[in-house]
Amino acid sequence: MDPQQLDARTAAALVAAAVLAPSMHNAQPWRFRLREDEGVLELRPDLGRAMPHSDPANRALYMGCGAALFNLRVAAAHAGISPEVRLLPEPAEPLLLASVRSAPPPAPASAHGGAARDVADLARLHPAIQRRHTSRHPFDEKDIPDDARAALRTAAAQEGAELLFAGPWHVETVLDLVQDAESRDAVHPEGMADLRRWTRLGPEADIATDGVPEYAFGPRMRDGRAPLRDFAGRRPVADRGAAAFERNPHLALLSTSGDTPADWLRAGQALERVLLEATLAGLATSLTSHALESPDLRPLVRDPVVGRGHVQMVLRLGYGPFGPATPRRPVREVLDIVGAA
Repeated sequence: MDPQQLDARTAAALVAAAVLAPSMHNAQPWRFRLREDEGVLELRPDLGRAMPHSDPANRALYMGCGAALFNLRVAAAHAGISPEVRLLPEPAEPLLLASVRSAPPPAPASAHGGAARDVADLARLHPAIQRRHTSRHPFDEKDIPDDARAALRTAAAQEGAELLFAGPWHVETVLDLVQDAESRDAVHPEGMADLRRWTRLGPEADIATDGVPEYAFGPRMRDGRAPLRDFAGRRPVADRGAAAFERNPHLALLSTSGDTPADWLRAGQALERVLLEATLAGLATSLTSHALESPDLRPLVRDPVVGRGHVQMVLRLGYGPFGPATPRRPVREVLDIVGAA
């Protein structure tokens, strides 16, 4: 059976799901291009949305693009398309991060073949794309069941990454490193430049199409030890209260064996797969990369006993309110169509 060709209408629907992915400070650093004559959808970074102070190597930028790519794969599977993805397909064009085309439909799943199961497993995650939002609110002091933890570890492994739940002593270490990173920002104001660029206060929050609006900051932390970046800093935010957060947060570290652009793209896909799986399990989530933004702190985040590879993201998971939806750029701003008849 011939594969379904990607056309402009289909590509727009896939990109509409892709742009709901998380990215550092909600900068949404991606561009898509459909080569309609060939039925190929390409992903590139939007370097105008890079963060030179917080992310000088563009590691987080690539992870955001990887997360968007995973959402696109899920949306394709939901639409009955078997996505064929090539990461960094052109060595001479390093900014072409991925190409996606429609592959022939896989044979029905059987004991000897899993391609159809893989597509079905992607499609299963589709409802979570709209529901997943970063939550900067307190979570309950409630444990995460072992089967839920196992499912999240499996989700990361399916994308070539490892998810490690930090033990109590390691949680304390990570929290100390996050606090260290925050203290450095206070001493070196230039470290706050990216955050100030991508936060939206006052009337701007109501019309923004990117960045973190003030209604998504969550309350100030009155008590507790959750690793959350305070996007307000010392700036006043109207009607923003304070709350007690969990004292024993559940933290998980997402790692990859390598630390190259390809690894960052894989890490982004693994991150989004874990987040969508967590959402379906009723878990609220937030992310912190604060300690990972300092080259000397990042190696210390890894568990020195059982940790392997390079930590790409720290996740906070738990039971609590899902955060509000944050603004998104319209599809017409991030999708170009070329080669149409």
